[in-house]
Amino acid sequence: MGRPRHAGTSGVAPVTITDVAARAGVSVGTASKALNDRGKLRAETRERVAAAARELGFRPNAMARGLLAGRSFTVGLLTTDHVGRFSLPVLLGAEDALGAGEISVFLCDTRGDAIRERHYLQALASRRVDGIIVTGRRTDPRPPLPVPPQVPVVYAMAPSADEDDMSLVPDEAQGASIAIDHLVAGGRRHIAHITGPARHHSSRVRAAAVEQALSAAGLELAGGRVLYGEWNEPWGRQAVHQVLRAEPKCDAIFCGSDQIARGVAESLRECGRVVPDDIALVGYDNWDVMATACRPPLTTVDMDLGELGRAAAVRLLRAIDGEITPGVTHLPCRLVVRDSTGP
Repeated sequence: MGRPRHAGTSGVAPVTITDVAARAGVSVGTASKALNDRGKLRAETRERVAAAARELGFRPNAMARGLLAGRSFTVGLLTTDHVGRFSLPVLLGAEDALGAGEISVFLCDTRGDAIRERHYLQALASRRVDGIIVTGRRTDPRPPLPVPPQVPVVYAMAPSADEDDMSLVPDEAQGASIAIDHLVAGGRRHIAHITGPARHHSSRVRAAAVEQALSAAGLELAGGRVLYGEWNEPWGRQAVHQVLRAEPKCDAIFCGSDQIARGVAESLRECGRVVPDDIALVGYDNWDVMATACRPPLTTVDMDLGELGRAAAVRLLRAIDGEITPGVTHLPCRLVVRDSTGP
């Protein structure tokens, strides 16, 4: 199945794989293997077949390719994050990578509902998807999907609780460490940490990395303890007063999210503290609408979720081809420096 030799309604028969095989001087089976990158063929044979296909304008359609390779060339993207703040960049990165390989993508939003998830899994199974990427809004481990073993699954952002599954997550500890290192390099010595709920994996991992990085620099946490609360601006506005009461010499605050950091910035301004002259401020997430609207613009940790999604898609494509890489892979974060930590 391929494109016609000539456009229009002339009735000219389409170019077939038989035509390609004849032009390349190989069997139909060899031409099929070369065009679908299967089997053990010499490089010159593959190139000869590819050249013949180009000369004839042969391009198998998706159905023909699927029949030849035993694949549907479709992938399911399953998200539990109905808000999309974190999962959307992951999904866009994955779709970009999959689209480059001419893979059709089915997006399913479970809204965190187990019944919806089962429904979508059945729908994806009926479409014979080649694989599934799962993402969510948090990095807390989630139960693995009940799918047949022949359907590879890659978990991005929200890892599987099964260590034998394939999971990719941002290296949140590394992200927190580079934030502290940046503040220390800028001469800050009394650094506080305000973050989200202690029950969340992200809060605990980032807080532990903060204390470890401070210890490595010969410093202690300003105020003596991590302040756990909520992932929002009101908590940031409230918590900064606790910091200043516990440590009047505080010269830097690292926040577990950009929303918290924006609340901190507002309260510091109301208290007459200048950012970054008096107190440097760093957030986490690089949520553009928060970081750039903050006064001053916020230095923050970017988890590079688009790259995370792209890497998940590449991992899935390799798994579809039989290359399974179990376990959790941590991808590095990067620091985006803006005015809140000074020049």
